[in-house]
Amino acid sequence: MYTIMTVCTGNICRSPMAEIVLRKYVEDAGLADRVQVKSSAVSSEEHGNPIDRRAQRALRARGYELPAHHFAHRITRDEIDETDLFLPMTASHKSALLRQIPSSDASEVHMYRSFDPKLPAVSAAQESRIDLVDPWYGGPEDFEIALDQIEEVAPYIVDWVSTQLDE
Repeated sequence: MYTIMTVCTGNICRSPMAEIVLRKYVEDAGLADRVQVKSSAVSSEEHGNPIDRRAQRALRARGYELPAHHFAHRITRDEIDETDLFLPMTASHKSALLRQIPSSDASEVHMYRSFDPKLPAVSAAQESRIDLVDPWYGGPEDFEIALDQIEEVAPYIVDWVSTQLDE
């Protein structure tokens, strides 16, 4: 199985939202038998917590099915070893992730929004310009914005993964 790993700070908002959305797009593309989508964190500060209630509300409002259980956790060595595509939500997540994975896996790390052809290509020093919005300190509208950004890019990620599977 080709494994996609979405990554954020605590694995309670952005990365599980992206996991759920991407999984739906993978299923809709008929790739569920070849691609799995998971999520994790670069820290253990939310270890064991469920998906944030505000993220759950935003996902449900758009018709996404939530997993029966979500266990927020820091990415594990086994997950690193089995992942083919790492999708950090922000430049700071990418930086933290690159410190946790073998340098030989660095080419498998791509900013989530870097797949959006409508966004300008950015250098490594400018990657924070394409960060996925952080809804944590905001209200419901910030979760909607984050979900908008996640949904906007999901089809491009699935298309890219599909080409990787064909190679």
